[in-house]
Amino acid sequence: MLRDEQKLIEYFADAPDDISLSDVNLDNLPSHISVIMDGNGRWATRQGKERGEGHIAGISSLREIITACVRLGIDVLSAYAFSTENWKRPQHEVDLLMHLFATTLLKELPLFHQENVKLVFLGDIEALPEKTREVFEQGLAETAGNTGMVLALAVNYGARAELARAARTLAVRVARGDINIEDINENAVAASLYTAGLPDPELLIRTSGELRLSNYLLWQLAYSEFYVTDTLWPDFDRWELLRGIKAFQGRERRFGGVKA
Repeated sequence: MLRDEQKLIEYFADAPDDISLSDVNLDNLPSHISVIMDGNGRWATRQGKERGEGHIAGISSLREIITACVRLGIDVLSAYAFSTENWKRPQHEVDLLMHLFATTLLKELPLFHQENVKLVFLGDIEALPEKTREVFEQGLAETAGNTGMVLALAVNYGARAELARAARTLAVRVARGDINIEDINENAVAASLYTAGLPDPELLIRTSGELRLSNYLLWQLAYSEFYVTDTLWPDFDRWELLRGIKAFQGRERRFGGVKA
């Protein structure tokens, strides 16, 4: 994706001592960065606040990372916002999250248009509360023609459910005679996932120090580079993003092979 060099330099001005834009190779950026946004509740607890305040603070971090990725020219940014397991949380917290999803998306639509961001969703949004679902559908429709960075938000998403859904889709196609069993290969499975048409993440960032995938993009992350930081999501900013990219660029990616 093309980037505005002047806006890029301005956005990453006033760098801290340990990281700056010059520390990363702008010709070797991951095309798809994915983030597991973890630690909102713990951040709020440490601040002596209700958990909901952590979710509200986390919105600002996501906004900053969206802008940073646009400035860098990243093709796809995906973010794990709400898992299929998150329905187990207290009802008042779930209700707050659904409200925040709807109100935040409406508020950010002008920014998406300004930055030419196309919105897509990973997960079963049909099962969301009606108001939230309607706002999501509005966001999809209004940004469908945008040609810049793709923002893929995983909401009501679970990787195992996604794979089961893909298996059902392929089984139905075989039963209808559209394809043969022999046609079911890795490409066919990938084309049946929520991420169909998107490149697999090259860099996965997880905040809060947790060392697990939490049922997220199990197929797509097969060869992604992981960057885990102890920073809680509401404290994650553009400089933390650069640290993750710098770590990514220091890896030797062999994809199961060896380099001469």
